[in-house]
Amino acid sequence: MILMEGVITCLQTKCVSLPIRPSPLSRVSSLSQLRNRNLVSSSRSIPQRTLCVSSSSSDTLLGSPKEDETQSKKVSSKKEGDESEDLKNWLDKNGLPPCKVLLKERPAHDQNHKPIHYVAASEDLQKGDVAFSVPDSLVVTLERVLGNETIAELLTTNKLSELACLALYLMYEKKQGRKSVWYPYIRELDRQRGRGQLDVESPLLWSEAELEYLTGSPTKAEVLERAEGIKREYSELDTVWFMAGSLFQQYPFDIPTEAFTFEIFKQAFAAVQSCVVHLQNVSLARRFALVPLGPPLLAYCSNCKAMLTAVDGAVQLVVDRPYKAGDPIVVWCGPQPNAKLLLNYGFVDEDNPYDRIIVEAALSTDDPQYQDKRLVAQRNGKLSQQVFQVRVGKEKEAVQDMLPYLRLGYMSDPADMQSVISSQGPVCSMSPCMERAVLDQLADYFMRRLAGYPTTLKEDDALLADPSLNPRKRVATRLVRLEKKMLAACLVATVDLLNELPDTTISPCPAPYAPSLK
Repeated sequence: MILMEGVITCLQTKCVSLPIRPSPLSRVSSLSQLRNRNLVSSSRSIPQRTLCVSSSSSDTLLGSPKEDETQSKKVSSKKEGDESEDLKNWLDKNGLPPCKVLLKERPAHDQNHKPIHYVAASEDLQKGDVAFSVPDSLVVTLERVLGNETIAELLTTNKLSELACLALYLMYEKKQGRKSVWYPYIRELDRQRGRGQLDVESPLLWSEAELEYLTGSPTKAEVLERAEGIKREYSELDTVWFMAGSLFQQYPFDIPTEAFTFEIFKQAFAAVQSCVVHLQNVSLARRFALVPLGPPLLAYCSNCKAMLTAVDGAVQLVVDRPYKAGDPIVVWCGPQPNAKLLLNYGFVDEDNPYDRIIVEAALSTDDPQYQDKRLVAQRNGKLSQQVFQVRVGKEKEAVQDMLPYLRLGYMSDPADMQSVISSQGPVCSMSPCMERAVLDQLADYFMRRLAGYPTTLKEDDALLADPSLNPRKRVATRLVRLEKKMLAACLVATVDLLNELPDTTISPCPAPYAPSLK
């Protein structure tokens, strides 16, 4: 679920019809030739327009800080809450049934940014109450955007994600300004700036210096990898133009990669990512939806069970707990670890029961007994390159789960190997020196990972106690602190096992083909 749900609605009385050109599939079959011809001759076949080289308000779904400051001055004479009332009125006038929520706002950390809007209860609610029900006519999906489910599925099973297609659609809509039926929604997206309810954008929009806040965390590499993926999607954007030409006929603009720079697209992608809703039990072309009043206007919560769900002709929210009038409404974000919550939505949940880190182990391919060990691992449900999930509060169990796999990697005696092959079940404890070697490697691994963070847990606590800490550094510090706590718990569990060895003075056995850990 993400911010796009917030306001992208189709005006019930002015719903844009998106007919598909005759024989759309014939255009798909000749796509490669069409792309090559148009990419080479676009300057001749399409009216010349200036290529956007900066993130101006007409090309991106996120306003710049300078634009934010300018806009805030323009509306300074308005009463507080005017804009949120405008958005709510727009929804009400265009088919939103009576609901039990309203829009409120809280100040942003940066005074140059507009306040954060959020959905709150307009009256006391009880568990099981329907907070709101948005008719399908006010829900935007890929099927609606592209006008044809077949084309939608072709696009998203090739090289483009639903998020990329939705972002592109909104970028073109924003270029139309107030003429767009989505203008109030896009204005809300610009206001939110891709921020979640903690006033933080996805790290996809952080500077290189700000990404250093994540040093030591695997999340830093994941952010860079996601950014590369977005860049690959950007290079395929023209595919949408040619495959769904009936949609883009209405726009008097250049093809996507000529109309928008990569940075502009990345900002729009992050904004869409922060608010799209993943609906269950619907067709592929409808599974990602932009639903009014959804996140980030709704706050995410890991221990909540309320979800936006598709029902007959609508998407509704049934609350899972009582609310007092004025309380912010929360929804479940799915069983995601904090690293994904930060990457997708810009927040970290301290009480996330689904938080986890991973440990990657691999058997040595140089081992003469590699094939036999691989078969034994597979028989016990493991792979030659195995990912172990370390779940919060279950660190000791995770360590116990790793031990049989590591013992297998340490085995060198062919007779012992044959005994393991002929037996059933995981590899049990071996000689004291081999067990010491296994536990030593595991303890060293956890210590190395902890040493990879530039701060200690105590220093993290001191940072978080500072009320002036900027939101991005605060949320990054929360993430690395929670990761370090899980690693520290794994280290304690490993040291406890070392202390339980019959002879703690025994030296570890040499292991020329020890498994690798990363």
